[in-house]
Amino acid sequence: MSEATTGTMSGAAAPAAAPASRTPILEVRDLRVQFKTPLGTVNAVDGVSYELYEDEIVAVVGESGCGKSATQLAVMQLLQSPPGRIAGGEVVFEGQDLLKFKKNGPEMRKVRGGQIAMIFQEPINSLNPVLTIGDQLVEAYELHCGLKGQTDKQVAIDLLKMVGIPAAEKRVNDYPHQFSGGMCQRVMIAMGLSCSPRILIADEPTTALDVTTQAQMLELMKNLVREMHASLVIVTHNLGVVARYVERIYVMYAGRVVESGSTKDIFGNPRHPYTLGLLKSVPRLDEVQGSRLIPIEGMPPNLIDMPGTCAFLPRCPYAVEQCRTEPWPELTCVGEGHCARCYVNVEERRS
Repeated sequence: MSEATTGTMSGAAAPAAAPASRTPILEVRDLRVQFKTPLGTVNAVDGVSYELYEDEIVAVVGESGCGKSATQLAVMQLLQSPPGRIAGGEVVFEGQDLLKFKKNGPEMRKVRGGQIAMIFQEPINSLNPVLTIGDQLVEAYELHCGLKGQTDKQVAIDLLKMVGIPAAEKRVNDYPHQFSGGMCQRVMIAMGLSCSPRILIADEPTTALDVTTQAQMLELMKNLVREMHASLVIVTHNLGVVARYVERIYVMYAGRVVESGSTKDIFGNPRHPYTLGLLKSVPRLDEVQGSRLIPIEGMPPNLIDMPGTCAFLPRCPYAVEQCRTEPWPELTCVGEGHCARCYVNVEERRS
């Protein structure tokens, strides 16, 4: 696809330079997630589409409450219901729509954890405090891989060694409170990759970790999924964290994808004002020393009562009259594998 063939799309674009014959391992199509509340229905995910290819690392980025985590929970059919429910869409994994499986049926349980694994936020809260680390690793392995017997403990030790836990033979008998936050995150990575899944979803994997440990966790995940020929989805609010690790980025705002493209395009040529705002609000090594970060003014919209126009309009410094009078635009191609949901050419307005 070239600029000469730009058009309007309802979903996200295929990755830049993807072969025409290449088939996604995962396709999320027009996914919609709602939460019932006493004040009304929250449209947390409103028509999100994205694609993931084999051996690919992508990021889903946006502020808290934009719907990025709810999207991934819906993919795994892990939404708590009530109040949440999947209101529409498809999640196609290797040709099968996962949303047609029963939430806790045998087909979905086989996929969840075995073929698509997820690392949750706050790893210390995801581990059972009354079970040893080894017992929890073995439990996950037995559930999805079916191994039982005397080799169980050795499997747990091998998994801890895989993620760089020192003295694994001793630490396998420790409890979560005896591990640091970074080590708990390593355990969660080991648990997620224990059965060699096709896809690993990491939901805010660097939350509450210091900068050095953040880099270690991302480097570890990148190397492990490369070795296993798995695909990785990193969910985060920080564009700067994923800059050197991912190939493509989906930027979400108010339940929708507002921009998608290669990492080079997103960082070098952002085409949505929200993406530009995210970039300006995080430190960059190429900025002049002493430069101040520029926050995004205002607050996200109320997802119960969404405006008829662009949801980013009240916070947008580049808005024109068309933005104030017409509906939120569709996701439109602005280059090869690069799409944005905006009437304004941000590049021209910035010059």
